[in-house]
Amino acid sequence: MILIVDYGVGNLMSVQNMAKKAGAGAIVSGDVSAVKDADKIILPGVGHFNHGMKKLRESGLVEALNHAAMSDMKPILGICLGSQILGNGSEEGDEPGLGWINMKCRKFPKADSFPVPHMMWNEINIENPHPLFATMEESARYYFVHSFFMECADPSDVVATTNYGQNFASVVRHKNIIGTQFHPEKSIRYGLALISAFNSLEKEDFLS
Repeated sequence: MILIVDYGVGNLMSVQNMAKKAGAGAIVSGDVSAVKDADKIILPGVGHFNHGMKKLRESGLVEALNHAAMSDMKPILGICLGSQILGNGSEEGDEPGLGWINMKCRKFPKADSFPVPHMMWNEINIENPHPLFATMEESARYYFVHSFFMECADPSDVVATTNYGQNFASVVRHKNIIGTQFHPEKSIRYGLALISAFNSLEKEDFLS
């Protein structure tokens, strides 16, 4: 069973609908018991970094999520803000992130040809192959909406990059934890393929 974490931010129903299209048994919940019972976890999120982290801490789920991620090694997929909070923090605010991946989020610099936020369909370039993208189509494009980008301390934690005036990490991972800066739930068949892979892969596939 996949748990879609409800902590007050995120496109919960859109993510659940995409998971159902992928054939996954997926529930939306903000209960600690649901975190403990889940086989896999999706951490969605939209909006401001500080607001997201405060809402997550207020939810009382952080301890259970830390145990699921770091002790039980459950596969976890962060989406957009849910991906950014996997790291140490962000220039968007002063709240610490979950610290599961050694990374920091930076604001896109101002550039006439590249307005912020980065809001468009865009490609990803695989840097370090991951089973989630093993069958990715050459024409695959994903939907992005963000003003801050992830910057990993360890290049091996970068699965894919995207170019928007500069190359930035658009998919990150560390062991069982993976995050996409784009929204798979809004990325039609390409996002469906990713969620389908997340549903079908075994725990060991994320740790290899």
